[in-house]
Amino acid sequence: MRDLLDKYYNEEIKENMHILTDHFEDVTVSKFFCQDVMTLLDDAYFRSEMVGFEDYPQRNNPDIPLIFASNHSGMAFPWDAMVLAYRIHKLCDYGPNAIRPITSPMLSASVLMNTYQINYFWKNVGSSIDASSLNFDTMMHQNDFNIMVYPEGVPGIGKGFDKRYQFQKVSTSMVRMSLKYQTDIIPFSTVNGEYINPYTYTFPLVNKIINFIGIPFLPVGFITIFVLLFPWVFYMGFPARLTYVMGKRIRPSDMTDKPFEELTYEDFTAIAEKIQIQMQAELTAGAEKYGKNPYQWGSFFKGIWRNIKMFPYTLPFGWPLLCKEFDRVRLKKKDYTSKLKLGFLSTWRIIFQNPIILAYFIPILGWIPLGINGFRRVKNKKIVKTIYAKK
Repeated sequence: MRDLLDKYYNEEIKENMHILTDHFEDVTVSKFFCQDVMTLLDDAYFRSEMVGFEDYPQRNNPDIPLIFASNHSGMAFPWDAMVLAYRIHKLCDYGPNAIRPITSPMLSASVLMNTYQINYFWKNVGSSIDASSLNFDTMMHQNDFNIMVYPEGVPGIGKGFDKRYQFQKVSTSMVRMSLKYQTDIIPFSTVNGEYINPYTYTFPLVNKIINFIGIPFLPVGFITIFVLLFPWVFYMGFPARLTYVMGKRIRPSDMTDKPFEELTYEDFTAIAEKIQIQMQAELTAGAEKYGKNPYQWGSFFKGIWRNIKMFPYTLPFGWPLLCKEFDRVRLKKKDYTSKLKLGFLSTWRIIFQNPIILAYFIPILGWIPLGINGFRRVKNKKIVKTIYAKK
């Protein structure tokens, strides 16, 4: 397999290897975010369940990462991906069998789209890589992590509640990389993710307008007015019990007799369509089995009560405090030894040390300082225009 990697390793990929370490030195920050933030949110709020992950997939080629793939939550901030990353990192003890996601550049294009405006959140904390053909190619030449992709892309996030559990068109990039580097695809279904922000819909004209300020889409529904009134609602999600269901391993090389160099776009598309059919069938079955009671309110209230000493950080209006305290201690102070000092009486101390938090709770006017901070530092407006020019 080293010969295969050497065959496709060129000067362009060599010069692009810096993406692996841009704003991401190692897994330390991700590990602490999981321990400080996601452990609490998952135990008290999302109560995620992993189905079929006991026999965790191993690489068919030891030198080449596997490609994990799933459907995405519709119309919601990507809490489903954050909970998944936490669960898999924990399952793999933060080792090389864990995942590193390739995500839409839109997520890191503006400060606003970084969770609670934590600078470089997705790259630093989430260890993500901006999606592009070159970056995907480059990721195949590292063996520190497996790769996580959401092959529906931005349309999968912004598909609207009326299209819940309907798999959008699968990108051929995942198929190309799997065939090129002879590695398997590990599909799984994310169930109940659509209920993180239910009954919201998307309108193309509204999205085109909102794209100019670095937001991929605007969920339109009963929650929209609350987003305008209270900025903390922008990042919130409802307590859907996220369930991840392992699917049947996919080997695209078994779907064609042609060598990689002879495959055409039509060939890649045909294979992608076959994969989409399988993933849709598995998603439908998973939703039928695990999606009938998406919130499981009894379990939710038990989780909140079990973590009552951590109020208000277990609920969405407390998440800005929790994440900003993580930002202050772990990212700005580089303190990886102290334990975050949390508790009801810590709320005022955290606000005093992070006064920008107050803006999240000021109706309407709170958007002024958050908007100035979030929109004036768009990192690459060309990214936004390029993404949506292709849709």
